[in-house]
Amino acid sequence: MAEITAALVKELRERTGQGMMDCKKALTAAGGDIEKAIDDMRAAGAIKAAKKAGNIAAEGSIAVKVADDNKAAVIIEVNSQTDFLALQDDFKAFVADSLDKAFAQQLTEAAPLIAAQEPAREALVAKCGENVNIRRLTRVEGEVVGTYLHGHRIGVLVVLKGGDADLAKEIAMHVAASNPQFLNPSEVSEEAVEREKGVFLALNEDKIKGKPAEIVEKMVGGRIQKFLAEASLVEQPFVKDPEVKVGDLAKKAGAEIVSFVRYEVGEGIERAEVDFAAEVAAQVAATKQ
Repeated sequence: MAEITAALVKELRERTGQGMMDCKKALTAAGGDIEKAIDDMRAAGAIKAAKKAGNIAAEGSIAVKVADDNKAAVIIEVNSQTDFLALQDDFKAFVADSLDKAFAQQLTEAAPLIAAQEPAREALVAKCGENVNIRRLTRVEGEVVGTYLHGHRIGVLVVLKGGDADLAKEIAMHVAASNPQFLNPSEVSEEAVEREKGVFLALNEDKIKGKPAEIVEKMVGGRIQKFLAEASLVEQPFVKDPEVKVGDLAKKAGAEIVSFVRYEVGEGIERAEVDFAAEVAAQVAATKQ
């Protein structure tokens, strides 16, 4: 029997739209076989249909809320199967209610919120016919916290030591636009640096062929410095004034960037590729039977 992990339960929940406990029971009964669990749930009438490719919820909304004193903020991602649903009032109300609960209860992870919102989520799924999931949540606290929300698809939290909320928001807007991967160059892992070196050498094989080792080392070093600047928030040129680095912008205002969080809808979710022509053909064929 396969181990019934939280990840397995989450996958079944995403593919069927059913509650966590129901999914766990189905997996246990199926010996950890997710496909058998789906078939058993369908046979029992628990779900009307479940595409084995997965009802993947990779659209949705990002929502943020900041305290009145700008010393704490929460960001959440709630996923839907289509962007159309993300724009509907029922979905927006579910997101807003989830965000308010997360903020009021000072939650620092998604699990308690998912459990608390399960009845409301199931009701929304039943009404809209789409899978809906609360995916993740982050809470930050600090001397100064700023937020920025770009539509409903990108959200950012920035924590500063010193400065003010306006500066924090400006930097959050930059993070939304430039998507830095790290705060400082020192945070970039050796693994990431080695990977970048490998990519550079592979792409420039013809240019470095036959060159002395020290010249190649200088070329690689230059690329790595550029990579660190591109990937690190404090080294990036500020989007509103490319002559100034973001780190220097903060320093000039007597501030230091402590941390940032950037969410983008659906990032990291593997989306199923749908062959719409084949799907329509199958539906037409089914009507002729």
